[in-house]
Amino acid sequence: MSTPVDDHQHAEVTVDTATMVAITGMDAHVDLVVDTDVDEPVHPRILWSRPDTGLWAANYGGYYGGTVDRQGAHYFVSDTFGQYVGDFRSLEEAQLRLAERLHVLLPDVRRDGA
Repeated sequence: MSTPVDDHQHAEVTVDTATMVAITGMDAHVDLVVDTDVDEPVHPRILWSRPDTGLWAANYGGYYGGTVDRQGAHYFVSDTFGQYVGDFRSLEEAQLRLAERLHVLLPDVRRDGA
């Protein structure tokens, strides 16, 4: 008789808020947008910081959300996992596309409006 052996080791890392603020340069305060007229989940507000000229970093419900990096007349977007989202002509469009991506990538960050 054989017995299967699980030899995978799992490591879990917990980072406190002060460390995340130090790493990302983002404020620890996160506001939720609550619309009481809607029954569907409400996404957290994205807070933007500018750690450098031409670079915007997103704080999505207390989580690192990704960046918008201006290169000339283009805005390059990468998400919370460092994956390329796209190349956009305006900062507003770049930030909107990142927000849309985060709503899909981080569904557990959604909050109920109730």
